[in-house]
Amino acid sequence: MNYEMMKYVLMSICKIEGLLLLIPVFVSVIYKEYQIAGKMAIVAIAFALIGMVFTRKKPRKIDIFAKDGLIIVGITWIIFSIIGAIPFYVTGSIPSFIDAFFETVSGFTTTGSTILTDIESLSKGILFWRAFTHWIGGMGVLVFVMAIIPLAGRNSMSIMKAEVPGPTVDKLVPKAKQTAKLLYIIYIGLTGLEVVLLMIGKMPLYDSVVHAFATAGTGGFSIKSASVGYYQSAYIDWVVTIFMVLFGINFNLFYLAILNKFNRIARSEELRVYLAIIVVSTLLISINVYSMYNSISDSLRYSAFQVASIITTTGFMNTDFNLWPQFSKSILLILMIVGACAGSTGGGVKVSRIIIIAKHMRIELKKIIHPRSVSNVKVDGKIVENNVIRSVSGYIMIYFMLILFSFLLISINGFDFETSITSVITCINNVGPGLGSLVGPIGSFSMFSDFSKIVLSIDMLLGRLEIFPILILFSPRIYKRRF
Repeated sequence: MNYEMMKYVLMSICKIEGLLLLIPVFVSVIYKEYQIAGKMAIVAIAFALIGMVFTRKKPRKIDIFAKDGLIIVGITWIIFSIIGAIPFYVTGSIPSFIDAFFETVSGFTTTGSTILTDIESLSKGILFWRAFTHWIGGMGVLVFVMAIIPLAGRNSMSIMKAEVPGPTVDKLVPKAKQTAKLLYIIYIGLTGLEVVLLMIGKMPLYDSVVHAFATAGTGGFSIKSASVGYYQSAYIDWVVTIFMVLFGINFNLFYLAILNKFNRIARSEELRVYLAIIVVSTLLISINVYSMYNSISDSLRYSAFQVASIITTTGFMNTDFNLWPQFSKSILLILMIVGACAGSTGGGVKVSRIIIIAKHMRIELKKIIHPRSVSNVKVDGKIVENNVIRSVSGYIMIYFMLILFSFLLISINGFDFETSITSVITCINNVGPGLGSLVGPIGSFSMFSDFSKIVLSIDMLLGRLEIFPILILFSPRIYKRRF
């Protein structure tokens, strides 16, 4: 293992996070929150200087391979979250460090679950940092760093593959650094466009930027306790709905759109299934909740918003869906698990995995009837290799085992079944709100014990990093074996 390069990458992360913290410092100064700005500035400068000291010289051996990439990604996200929690703690915005860590992990993993019960009481600078963590974590912490500085030479894709959500990661251009830059250009462009459209809807600039950050990262942290519902605007609801859906799409497809390769976009089976799930779920829920709103436009508006919010794992709300009929809540629970597309900023199992598993099951059923038949799983007209199918199957099994194990640990709190199970599901899928009065859209996770918050924080990291980069940190053999 290349320990020198691993240390260099981690110190680069420390430096970059310190510099990023200067942005909310600037926001605090604009709003004359000088005490908050001063404390955050000390933290920002301290970590930026530490990072600069240890990254003055780049290691001679810069190659990073699969094992190194997994370890770096796992450790990086933990360190990034610990550093990111310090501003909440030192400013007194969140007095408990465990709570601050939970909130920060929720931010960087774009989960959106919160321990806060009075969001509006926080300063502008802190709320900006809280939403900014979504934007940074949405595309990936290391992908962000790779877009700024060269890291691991020709094997940088080992980092990207370990961090970007989805069963596969393809290069858009030959070099990983250029791919990272291209992804962030698209990311920034979509974020800026949403800010403009929200301002057209008379949302203030600060509010527009913060909500665009949370939408882009599919995180859902709002500056209002009532979330997007605070603005009571059909226009804002539809703008946010559209952008949540867009950020749940594989970013490779946006690159193809830039190249005018719309025929390849149309052949994307994952995109078609993703959009079909959204349309069908919206129609079913809008019919089911029609009696609550007595208007087709309102039932469609609220249904589309919440379907987009849950399947993309954003977690915004414009109505208390916990009051919806059980049928509608059941659909939302299924959408929490399904999640968005691979290669997007969304969480969940991912639509591509659902497609692969469904097709594999169909072939296995066919073989029971016709044992000698030979069939292959195909996605977008291409044969899916057996090692990919095994990887997806293994991921699904570990995923459900982790949910059951975490549920067992969380049940120690003694909360009802709905609260306990959906709190785990919403955290491991990076959704945000669960179901029930305690962790539902108007609830919070503040009542959980510190132990449970740590468990749920690990679940959020497991979900965001597709399980393996975190699990591998607990394997002693990984630090000895060569592969």
